Amino acid sequence: MRSFFNKVPVFLEAIKVSHSIFALPFAVAAAFLASSGIPALGPLGKIVLAVVLARTAAMTCNRWADADLDAANPRTRVRAIPAGLLSRRSMAIATVVCCVAFALVCAWINRLAFFLSPVALTFLIGYSYTKRFTSLSHLVLGAALGLSPIGAWVALREEVTLLPVLLGTAVLFWTAGFDIIYACQDRDFDERFGLYSIPRRLGLARALLVSRAFHLVTIGLLVAVGYVGELGWIYALGVLCVVGILAYEHSLVRPDDLSRVNIAFFTLNGLVSLVFMAAVVLQTVI
Repeated sequence: MRSFFNKVPVFLEAIKVSHSIFALPFAVAAAFLASSGIPALGPLGKIVLAVVLARTAAMTCNRWADADLDAANPRTRVRAIPAGLLSRRSMAIATVVCCVAFALVCAWINRLAFFLSPVALTFLIGYSYTKRFTSLSHLVLGAALGLSPIGAWVALREEVTLLPVLLGTAVLFWTAGFDIIYACQDRDFDERFGLYSIPRRLGLARALLVSRAFHLVTIGLLVAVGYVGELGWIYALGVLCVVGILAYEHSLVRPDDLSRVNIAFFTLNGLVSLVFMAAVVLQTVI
């Protein structure tokens, strides 16, 4: 039993639970938009639980599927499975448990959420394999995260409308944009092992241009969310802050200097999601 509890922190680090800061704030923001104010605590709790389970399923599957690649990559060989801290079997079991639990929580939420849960799981589980055959894997990851605000809307309204689709698509391009930046670190490794990514296909300089283009699309979509949702100046100020953060993120990374990728990837993008959530919450409750 003591051994089990000792491995809990290792497991949480392995699945990067701190990276929940990317998708979860957008789901919470969508819940406030769907409620036109503060959502009921019960439905909000179900949304948070569903997002956590979905993300855990995706990450455990990724660690299981990529264990051999992680062991071969100098940047990732310190991860839990290659380092011998956790077994592939434990990750496989966690994936199955989280997938089943996610489907059950969706059924608990409402019928539409349950019917759509296989779609979400297809993107969440399928992403881990896409880099083996397509350079568009960044967009698949984006779609997986982009489903979180749509799912939150479905949980509260049991329908899919234009506003959550716009927000989900904004998350898609935002995620794909920062994932391209992150993937620049592994361009040479991807080339040697036959993996696909936009940095490998286009080179670092053009890949960073694509990332910037994706983030420009993100900004346009966030503006569209504000227009469709008839949101006010607080939301507009939040979007302006997001623009500033993304501009700073791109100033940190150059084709000949990737030393600050981790700051651009985690710190700044975590700030993007939190600032956006705060703007939506304040806009809807004030």
